Amino acid sequence: MNLQGINHLAFITDDMVKTIRFYRDLLGLKLSTGIGHEGYRHYFFQFPDGVTHVAFFEYDGASVMNRKFPGDRTSLPLGFDHVSFSVDSREDLFGLRDRLEVAGLEVEGAVDHGLFWSIYFYDPNNIPLEATWQFMDVLKYPAMSEDDPLDIVNEGCDAQPGHWPAVKNPTAESDMCAESGNGHPMRQHFLAQGLARFSSGVSRDFQNSLLSSDTDPNKT
Repeated sequence: MNLQGINHLAFITDDMVKTIRFYRDLLGLKLSTGIGHEGYRHYFFQFPDGVTHVAFFEYDGASVMNRKFPGDRTSLPLGFDHVSFSVDSREDLFGLRDRLEVAGLEVEGAVDHGLFWSIYFYDPNNIPLEATWQFMDVLKYPAMSEDDPLDIVNEGCDAQPGHWPAVKNPTAESDMCAESGNGHPMRQHFLAQGLARFSSGVSRDFQNSLLSSDTDPNKT
């Protein structure tokens, strides 16, 4: 499996300014990158690991989501419940709670979930958030405490072969292309202004192909 972790979670806001005030100025995340044009913005907030981000779209007609507390049952067709952020210590957990409450936000908890403690709060867009301090290490996976465990759990924590078809015709390197999105002007701007550079390990041929496509957006 090639997945390494969460790169970003993307949400919608009707007010990017209040969202920046909350995630950058109150929660302390780095406002890392963004793009905007014609009544549209897409901004990213970076966590200290340098990889994980929370992202927001702002556009005409966007609205704040209905408020639902994490874990509350609902019959609405929702696939999203809440986002949990990690903190390193009990002091950090309660320090964050203090900071949120001083800012006038309602905070639930701390709540003891067995392996970790959590507090719960909402961002300005009514997105339900959790901050978690984990104080126990799992020694054996999958670790379950369930009255009626599923048989599939007994198969183990790792991927089980034979349940999905194998790839017989992998994409050839010559066909590994991407259609033009809205990133060409952003990449040109970032490179020209020294705001970004190609990651280490990216081949010179690939860099040149992108630079060529940036000058000719119809080229893939």
